[in-house]
Amino acid sequence: MILNALTAGAGAPVVLLHGLFGAAKNLGQIARALSPRAAILSLDLRNHGDSQHAAAMDYPAMAADVAATMAAHGIAAAAMIGHSMGGKVAMTLALTQPALVERLVVMDIAPVSYVDGFDAYIRAMQAVPLTPTLTRHQAEAALAAAVPAPALRQFFLNNLMLEPAPRWRLGLAEIAAALPNLTAWSDPPAAQPYSGPALFLNGANSDYVGPQADAPIARLFPNATRRSIQGAGHWLHAEQPAAVIAALEEFLFA
Repeated sequence: MILNALTAGAGAPVVLLHGLFGAAKNLGQIARALSPRAAILSLDLRNHGDSQHAAAMDYPAMAADVAATMAAHGIAAAAMIGHSMGGKVAMTLALTQPALVERLVVMDIAPVSYVDGFDAYIRAMQAVPLTPTLTRHQAEAALAAAVPAPALRQFFLNNLMLEPAPRWRLGLAEIAAALPNLTAWSDPPAAQPYSGPALFLNGANSDYVGPQADAPIARLFPNATRRSIQGAGHWLHAEQPAAVIAALEEFLFA
């Protein structure tokens, strides 16, 4: 699948991959900060943003999408930055097609399986009545019981299109069916440890990258370094953008 892409800047190529329920524009602050020194390719992963929907949704398929999209843009190799689900896509690409990945940044995720509670969020979005007169305020009210955190509701509502008729850009049914694949981790077929430079950047207040991640990271990414962003949770790039951007610039350009 050739993915929808946002491009910016000039220089060495950098590919940005968003997390679950996100889109390319969610990493826009990073794209804008790096674009004076890099050619940015921000991708909508399958079933997200303006990319196509597909029933198949596992990490090998999604990594193949990234490889095909890089080829379509004439990019032979790039630095790869992925957050959460996008980090798992980036890791899969590095482990299976390392020649495409010059440097790897994985933000607040690890090559381990996670317990998810995302199905409740998907059901809540599917339950929003997509009537012709639906307003964003009404949609937010419909989500409030299942998604009490206002910031998370707004994150989900970024995917609600009201014109020409209300619809979710997300492939909600496809994502729901794929959740067991997305929250799990298995080494991809024919995976080899990625020997290139890798940075695992986590939020200090997040529990996504705990001690259980140490051995898998060391096994699969022997040249990885670890860094925590203070005052940040899972959405570290939104909560502490300056610190995240500084860490990325140091890793990519120093």
